[in-house]
Amino acid sequence: MRTVTKGLLAGAAGTVALNVVTYGDMLLRGRGSSDVPTQVADRLVERTGVELGDEESRSNREQAVGTLLGYVTGLGVGAAYGLLSRRRDGALPAWAATPLLGIAAMAGSDGPATALGVTDPTSWSGSSWASDVVPHLAYGLTTASVYQALR
Repeated sequence: MRTVTKGLLAGAAGTVALNVVTYGDMLLRGRGSSDVPTQVADRLVERTGVELGDEESRSNREQAVGTLLGYVTGLGVGAAYGLLSRRRDGALPAWAATPLLGIAAMAGSDGPATALGVTDPTSWSGSSWASDVVPHLAYGLTTASVYQALR
C-alpha cells in the first residue's frame, strides 16, 4: 500500500507540473484553454442521463467534471506506477519512466476524448500535438522523479 501512496503523491506532483506547463504555454502564446475536458464531461453526462441543473449550472458543473477527470487521470497513473514498481522490485529510472508515464497520462485523457468523438488526434496540427505532448512529458518526468525521491 505504501507504493500506491507514493505513486499517488508522485502523480499529484506530476499533475501540478502538467498544469504549470500548460498554463505557462497559454501565457506565452496567448492561447485559450482547451474545451476538450468540458466536452468529454458533456458527452458523459448525455450518456448517463445525469441532471446537472439549469444551463449555467450545467456548464459550470461540466467544467468542474472535466477538470476533476484530469486529476483522476494524473493520480491514477501515479498510483498504477507505484503498484507496478512494487511488482517489478523497483521503479524504472526517470529517463525511462518519463515517456512511459507521459504516454499513459495522454492515453488516459486523449483516449476517452477520442472514443467519445470529442477530438481526433489524426487531425491535430503540430502545435496542437506540442501543446499536448510537452505538458504530459513534464507530468512523466515529475511523477518519475518524485516517486524516486520518495523511495
